Amino acid sequence: RAPASAALSARPAGPGGSEGSDRSPQAGMAAEDEAELSLLECRVCFEPYGLDGQRRPLNLPCGHVLCRGCVGALAGAERRRLECPFCRRPCVPAETSDCRPLLQLLELLGPAGGSLASALGSSGGGAAAPAPAGLGLRRCLGGWGSLVNPTGVAACPGSGRLAVAHDGKKRIHVFEPSGFCLRRFGERGDAGNDIKYALDVTVTADGHVVVTDGGDCSVKAFDFEGRGVLAVREGFCLPWGLDATPKSEVILTDSEAGALYRLTADFQRGELKRCQMIRSRLVSPRAVAVCQTSGAVGVIEHLKARGPSQSSTRVKIFSAEMDLIGQMDSFGLNLVFPSRISATAVAFDREGRVIVTDVCSQAVICLGKPEEFPIFNPLISHGLSYPVGLTYMANDSLVVLDSGDHSIKVYSS
Repeated sequence: RAPASAALSARPAGPGGSEGSDRSPQAGMAAEDEAELSLLECRVCFEPYGLDGQRRPLNLPCGHVLCRGCVGALAGAERRRLECPFCRRPCVPAETSDCRPLLQLLELLGPAGGSLASALGSSGGGAAAPAPAGLGLRRCLGGWGSLVNPTGVAACPGSGRLAVAHDGKKRIHVFEPSGFCLRRFGERGDAGNDIKYALDVTVTADGHVVVTDGGDCSVKAFDFEGRGVLAVREGFCLPWGLDATPKSEVILTDSEAGALYRLTADFQRGELKRCQMIRSRLVSPRAVAVCQTSGAVGVIEHLKARGPSQSSTRVKIFSAEMDLIGQMDSFGLNLVFPSRISATAVAFDREGRVIVTDVCSQAVICLGKPEEFPIFNPLISHGLSYPVGLTYMANDSLVVLDSGDHSIKVYSS
């Protein structure tokens, strides 16, 4: 298999630690204004949507949104059949339905109007949750030469140390909270405890570093000195993302099998106790996170592209008992935010809110609690190149792994 991050090596590396943007403020505001207009207007007649009458937004079966007047005009006098003006998929008017997210947004704006940003910034249905005040970049670690195409980051619950998986000669780097690189281990090679291609990393409560190896489709555990203590090589098609529970169990995804596993082991003795499939029929699951307070599990699925369109992602949240309690895909988010969203990493904050990284807008976004979806609240909207990893430290600092400039960025309020 070709490494998943091979394409990233061709991306131009941005300046490490820079919080700036290549666009001027005027250009950014112009782009935001244009995106806002396109969201609140019918893309056929360019008239603004309304809550009632001919301007009411309707969903077509293909997912595109038109006003009621345009649906009627396209269907003709007999109203038997129409074609989507964008993808040409045929349907009948009876198959259309109200676009509820846009209707909620119009209700927030009210009859006096207002900006999309103000609507998303208020509270209530479809609005943003409160963000940490003054969240800013405090430290930037790594950079090209220190890290090479990093793919995963995790924080040790006790010490606050950060473990990073990347494509260098020694696959795992451990950083002190101060930013000092404490040690490197996980040699690149074919020996029993070597790592061929690290996809993700987590740190258990008892201080063991667990890595998914896409090279030989295994899960490998090390102590914090870098000594290999356990390798599980059987039963996986392509283990990808993983996260540790407060009980030092490991929840991991198998991207090719479309499954979620719980791995229980005595890492001190190097003994595997149980590897149990806890969820199946997922679509290419990759990133995963465990809420340390509720035990909820967040998974990012990578949906296959249909036709010429690009693939999309879906965030699914399961309870500790593995019941589905919330989900949101790229299309649903696009209805409340004028940008294509592709989630690459997921985490939970202390209050149980779902946080994701988005490589399309180069941002970190709060989706709120599962019962609040689709809340949209950008926490970090500039200074990132290609965010692929996310975790919280013990002091509530937010850690973002940026593969675009091969760095770890620590944010706090």
